[in-house]
Amino acid sequence: MIESIHVTDLDGRKIDLLTEYKDKALVLIIYNNSCLGCTGRAIPLAYDFQQNNPSIQVIGIHSNFGGTKTTKEAIKSIFTSGEVPFPIYIDENHQVFDQFESAGTPQWILITPKGELFRSIFGSQDGAQNRLFYAIEELIKSES
Repeated sequence: MIESIHVTDLDGRKIDLLTEYKDKALVLIIYNNSCLGCTGRAIPLAYDFQQNNPSIQVIGIHSNFGGTKTTKEAIKSIFTSGEVPFPIYIDENHQVFDQFESAGTPQWILITPKGELFRSIFGSQDGAQNRLFYAIEELIKSES
């Protein structure tokens, strides 16, 4: 059981995702704007998942590395519309990244509505995408 996932929203408020999205199946994407696989493949894939699976909540978590800080404007800048298509939060000092022992970015974390870790999948290339499609399908089926 995951007890909490602490992040900061784009306005600087501290949030616990498990409290904020209680009783929802979550698909977290831990990413960084500097990761081309994240911005070129994973973020558009996350958008598709959110559009095509209304029973899940996709959440982006931008992890900061090396003491860097990320602004709301920098987060929004990777989207052609200039607006975020699903909730995005900031992971100061890569604490969430470390909490889930991420292999790198993008890292996908699937969480059941009961707050249990369902799957953790690294990457955005075809093999990772296939594993992710099947895992999300299983997550949705297991909650029906």
